[in-house]
Amino acid sequence: MGMVSFISTVPSLVSLAPSPSTSAPMPTARYIHSATVNCKLEGDCGHEDRFSRRRLLHCIGAATVGIDMIARSSSLIEVANAADLIQRRQRSEFQSKIKDVLYRALKGNQDLVPSVLTLALNDAVTYDKATKTGGPNGSIRLSSEISRPENKNLAAALSLLEEAKKEIDLDSKGGPISYADLIQLGAQSAVKSTFLASAIRKCGGNVEKGSLLYSAYGSSGQWGLFDKQFGRSDAEEADPEGRVPQWEKASVEEIKNKFIALGFGPRQVAVMSAFFGPDQLATEALLAADPQVQPWVQKYQRSRETVSQTDYEVDLITTLTKLSSLGQQINYEAYSYALPKVDFSKLKL
Repeated sequence: MGMVSFISTVPSLVSLAPSPSTSAPMPTARYIHSATVNCKLEGDCGHEDRFSRRRLLHCIGAATVGIDMIARSSSLIEVANAADLIQRRQRSEFQSKIKDVLYRALKGNQDLVPSVLTLALNDAVTYDKATKTGGPNGSIRLSSEISRPENKNLAAALSLLEEAKKEIDLDSKGGPISYADLIQLGAQSAVKSTFLASAIRKCGGNVEKGSLLYSAYGSSGQWGLFDKQFGRSDAEEADPEGRVPQWEKASVEEIKNKFIALGFGPRQVAVMSAFFGPDQLATEALLAADPQVQPWVQKYQRSRETVSQTDYEVDLITTLTKLSSLGQQINYEAYSYALPKVDFSKLKL
């Protein structure tokens, strides 16, 4: 099969000092902090206009408590931030491992790249806005769903990802990767591989020059938001039937209506053309027959001919990022794990 063508803010302690006055009683001053400790400074009951020692000490003590609470709050914030950084690093390292395994898997099975793209698309477009069900939840892995007509010929792509999953899970300290994450990251890897292949072709087939070209002009930085959407949960039941068109048989109107139902339009239909089947050129010829989609098809075809193909890459990454998180509650602590505790009693100093 041929390649596709594109392819805490710390609360302040505020002192409201009273204005000096000989004719009016001393107004109340309040020390305000996160726990709202109030300290009243009033004139003494005697004939002299001065503070009682008891009240003054009470005020100083309250302010000290407030400062101590702020200090403790700051320490807790620092601990929480440190824990968050550890989790983020763990997730980032795990994601890097996943991408490495997927890159190698797809490099040796380039003929399955189009199917991996369609697999991710078909898992995502089951989302229904009215009922807030479906979406990229990994349900396409279930036999009752992968066997549907619209998923014909996608079993091999799913098997490829399942084999990659075994290697990924083998060294995972934070639990196995969900199929929902695996399938969407598989699509990301497939897209990147085609972007790279395009750069290599522009360099006459020179892999080294093509890789340098992609590094210099590619849109890798655009993947930031996609990479954050990491922590999808797997559905345990197949999504309802009838939510995914058979792309190769569907009319442009059917495809547009499906994308409109998901919150997209003709622009996104055009940029996702390689996800509708193995023959992207044939798909684009069909889409170009529609006056609403045609300008976008032509725009992206021109963009792919440029050195950077920025318009095409950025719009494709943006669309895939939105598709890959439709209706999903992302668990931003997924795949993180508790670090082993150090037993200081065993240390010999």
